[in-house]
Amino acid sequence: MAMMTLRDIPDELHSALKARAKRNNRSLVAEVRNILKEVLQPEDRVLMGDALVDIGREMSLTDEEVNLLEQNQDKVLAEPVRFE
Repeated sequence: MAMMTLRDIPDELHSALKARAKRNNRSLVAEVRNILKEVLQPEDRVLMGDALVDIGREMSLTDEEVNLLEQNQDKVLAEPVRFE
């Protein structure tokens, strides 16, 4: 798993993070991880496979065609593109 170091965090932000972590019974690091996950991977995000199935339904695909799409749908989230 990757590691990250944050520098030059304003005191007010650091205090707010500590207070939020305490309210949520988490460590400061766990709270920051949770915030990042909420922002970058919200539970209500639309997954590509689901969007494609919805498009297929709008195109009046038969139930059999939609079932084939769903069976072949990749359940693993794609890795983001890395520009190094």
